[in-house]
Amino acid sequence: MIDLPLILAGVIVFAIVMYVLLDGFDLGIGLLFPFVPDEADRDTLIGSIAPVWDGNETWLVLGGAILFAAFPTAYAVVLPAFYLPLTVMLLALVFRGVAFEFRMKATRSKALWNAAFFGGSLVATLMQGLILGAFINGIEVDGPRFAGGPFDWLTPFSVLTAVMLVAGYGLLGAAWAIWKTDGALQRQARRLAAGLMLAVMGALALTSLQTPLTHPEIAERWFGGLNLLWLSPIPLLTAFAGWRLWRSIRGEGEVGPYLWSAALFLLGFLGLAVSLWPYAIPRAFTVWEAAAPASSLTFTLVAIAFTLPLVLGYTWYAYRVFRGKVSPGAGYAAIGEPDETR
Repeated sequence: MIDLPLILAGVIVFAIVMYVLLDGFDLGIGLLFPFVPDEADRDTLIGSIAPVWDGNETWLVLGGAILFAAFPTAYAVVLPAFYLPLTVMLLALVFRGVAFEFRMKATRSKALWNAAFFGGSLVATLMQGLILGAFINGIEVDGPRFAGGPFDWLTPFSVLTAVMLVAGYGLLGAAWAIWKTDGALQRQARRLAAGLMLAVMGALALTSLQTPLTHPEIAERWFGGLNLLWLSPIPLLTAFAGWRLWRSIRGEGEVGPYLWSAALFLLGFLGLAVSLWPYAIPRAFTVWEAAAPASSLTFTLVAIAFTLPLVLGYTWYAYRVFRGKVSPGAGYAAIGEPDETR
């Protein structure tokens, strides 16, 4: 018998992973703006993400739509629990998109739109990190409803995960810049990536220690019986990926920094899955308890069978067409003449 809740939960996880790995690097490009003072270099960085940044956000929409259709109980709890950070995140993404477009045409107000692009990227990333930390901590429920307060998501642990995600997205952005640029800008991206990688590894170690200390169920999952022996490949592979990432950043490789950064994120997701499985809402509802009726799940799966290949195909095509290095002054940044009145 087909386990529809498990399949659809896997699709949601896949959409979230794709969003983090793809939109993560273009949010990371925005986070790097204050550390790249040359305006021509900023234009080059913008040109590297211009053809794909809006498509990357498709994965966020897809994951949210499937959650609503397939797991209405989880959706009904998550949405009110995170109303404020979700609203702020969406507004920041909109504001960032407006700044993205306007800075290309502006001259005298370009500094303002640079700051807006950075601010939108930073706020969106912080909100995602706060939501992640609060989700790991668990959501207070009463039956199928959210029973907590409007600021339950703001805790020291969620702040730590928010800082970690800022460093992680910055690392993805720097790794993307290494891949897509060359010369002085690429060397600067390598320096930024080295520092961000150390910050990510430090924050990852802190969260890995803090989580089992504050959640006995997670501690039992990792350290009970022989579990640590069976699960030891995850931290060992994480350390190996960190070592390979450092070597690729400090070496001559151009694709390696992004691939090993992505590997760190994937291993982080794997560790999170081990800690939280099988809950859709940690320590409240399992995947099967939060699932919609079988008829709704079947309808959702049929819809996904059509839409997911389209999204994958568009993503593959866009990245294939716009593969290769971004030349300074070329691409999106060069479209249109600047408006001297702005």
